[in-house]
Amino acid sequence: MQTSYRTIAEAIANVGEAWPENGFVFQDSKGEEKRYDFPDVEKETARRAAGLQSLGLEKGDRFGLIVIEPEDFVLDFLAALRVGVLPVPLYPPMSMGSLDAYSDRTARILETSKAKVLVASEKLQNVLWNLVDRVSTLEKLVRAEELGKDAGTPVYPEIGPDDLAFLQYTSGSTSDPKGVMVTHGSLIANVNGIMGPSGLDMDPAVDKGASWLPLYHDMGLIGFVIAPIVWGVEVVFIPTMRFIRRPRVWMDTIHRHRSTATFAPNFAYALITRRCKEADLSKWDLSCLKACGCGAEPIHPDTMRAFTETFTKGANLPETAVLPAYGMAEATLAIAIKNVSEPMRTIVVDAQAFEDDGIAKAPETDDTVILEHVLCGAPFPGHEVACFTDDVRLADGVEGELCVKGPSVTPGYFDNDEATASTFRNGWLHTGDLGYIVDGEVVITGRLKDLIIFNGRNIHPQSVEWVAAEVDGVRKGNAVAFSRPGANSEELIVAVETRASDTDALTTEIKHAVQREMSLSITQVVCLKPGTLSKTSSGKLQRRKTRQQFLNGTLGAEGSRAMGSNADKVTLAKHVAKSLWSRAKARVLAK
Repeated sequence: MQTSYRTIAEAIANVGEAWPENGFVFQDSKGEEKRYDFPDVEKETARRAAGLQSLGLEKGDRFGLIVIEPEDFVLDFLAALRVGVLPVPLYPPMSMGSLDAYSDRTARILETSKAKVLVASEKLQNVLWNLVDRVSTLEKLVRAEELGKDAGTPVYPEIGPDDLAFLQYTSGSTSDPKGVMVTHGSLIANVNGIMGPSGLDMDPAVDKGASWLPLYHDMGLIGFVIAPIVWGVEVVFIPTMRFIRRPRVWMDTIHRHRSTATFAPNFAYALITRRCKEADLSKWDLSCLKACGCGAEPIHPDTMRAFTETFTKGANLPETAVLPAYGMAEATLAIAIKNVSEPMRTIVVDAQAFEDDGIAKAPETDDTVILEHVLCGAPFPGHEVACFTDDVRLADGVEGELCVKGPSVTPGYFDNDEATASTFRNGWLHTGDLGYIVDGEVVITGRLKDLIIFNGRNIHPQSVEWVAAEVDGVRKGNAVAFSRPGANSEELIVAVETRASDTDALTTEIKHAVQREMSLSITQVVCLKPGTLSKTSSGKLQRRKTRQQFLNGTLGAEGSRAMGSNADKVTLAKHVAKSLWSRAKARVLAK
C-alpha cells in the first residue's frame, strides 16, 4: 500500500473522509484526554490556517513555533502546512539556568529562517517577547491559544510535492543552526517507507500509535503527526514532561489504548526497564505492541534485550516488538527499519580487526575480544545506502561514512549554500555517521567526528560509555567519553553523572570496568551532578561540547538546572523585564 496523496495538505483535508472514526488524542499534564477525530482535525486546522493568514502570513513565509501543549502544537503546525506557510518548530526553554543560551540560540534560528511571526504558548510570553526586538525580521508574537479566533475562512494556495512544508533545524550545534528544507514530496516518500510494508506495515483499521516524543523533533513530529495523518492511523500524545516525571505513564497509556506502535531513543527503554515495578507489569498487557522502535542514538543491544526480557515475561510483549531503526533529519526522518516480523538481530565482530582496520570480521576463537552491533534493517524501496571513504565506495562489511540517496533526501539547508554543498554532494547525502552494510542491512557504529584515536586504535565513544554506564552509581545514559591531547598520545577521559557520595570509589570501578572489558586505560574520570552534562534539545549527549568544556575548565558549570538558585532568579527576572519592555513598546507602536 502507498498513499495516493501528493502533499501533506491534501492528506489533512481528506483523511477525515477516509478514516472518520480515527483521530488524535491529546493528554494534558494530569493525564486527562481530549479527542479530535480526523474530521475535527480538518475543521480545526482550517480555522487556525485562517488565523495564520490573518496575521499577514503568505505561502512561503516562515514563523517560529514554540508551543508546550501537544494539542496546540499539532493543530497549529498542520494548519500552516495547509496554506503553505512554513513552521519552524523550536523547543521551549527547559530550565531557567540556561535561559541566556536558549534565548541566543532561538534568536539565531529565527534570524536565520527570517521568521516574520512567533507563535508561542501563553505561559512562555513573559520570557519570549524580547525576541521581537532581537530578531530583525520578527514582527509580532502571538499566543498559540488565540490563533484563528474569528479569523474567517482560509484561502488555500496551490501546493505541490516540490514545495517546502517546514524547516527542521538540527539540534546538534549551538553555534551554527542549519534548517533542513523538508518538502511535501520528501515527506510523502518517507511516510510510504515508514508506514508501508517495508516499514511498520500499518493498517488504520487495526493499528494505533502512542508517543511522548518532543514534537519539535523529527521523530516525534514526522513519525507520530505527519505519517499517521497521511495513513489515517490513530495516535495518543503524552506530554513529554509527563513521561520524564513519570516514565510508567508511557506503558500505561499503551495498555489502555491498545496501541500497536511506539518509538523512543535507547535511553528511554533503559529508563522504563529500571523504573517499572512488579505491580506495573502485572496490570499491563502489552501483547498489542508490534513495534517498539528505537533510534535517534546508538542502540545498545544489552539495553534492548533487558527491555524485551522484562516486558515479554512480565507484560506479554511480543518477542519481535523491538524495532531498531536508522534515520536523520536530512533524509526527512527514517532511512532503514528492521522487519516487524523478526526479532532484533545483532552481529558480533572481532574487536581488534574492527578497531585497527574497520573490518567487520567474525571472531575466530572463543577468547577473541568482541564488539556487538545492532542490525537496523534494509533501506526503504527506491532508496540506497552505501559506505564511502574519501568518495571511494567501500565493500560490504567495511566501516565508512554512511551515505544515502533516494526520494526521501531533502534539498538541503535553508539559505545555506555552503553547508548544503558540503553535505549533499555527488548525488549522495553524506550523513556524518559511521557504519557498514551487511547482507543489505545497515549497521550504525558512531559519528565520524566523535571517533577517538587511541594508541592507533579507532575507538567509538559509545562503546566506552556503555561499559561505564553499567557501573553501579552511574546514571544510565549519562556517560560521555572523549580524548584530550597527551604528552605522547591521546588520553581517554570519561565524564559521568552520579548521585554517589564516594566518587573516588566510583572512579576506580569505572577505570577497572573499561580496562577489563576493552583493554583501555582511562586517564581521568570526571564525576558530575545529575543534569550537568550538555545535551541537545532532543536529549542526545553532546560529546564535542562536553570535550570543549573539559578543555576550557567549564565542564559541569553549563548544564541545565532547575530554577531555584539566586543566579537562576536573576536570569529569569532579566528576561521578563526585557520581554515586558518589548511588549509595551509594541503596544505603543500599534496605536
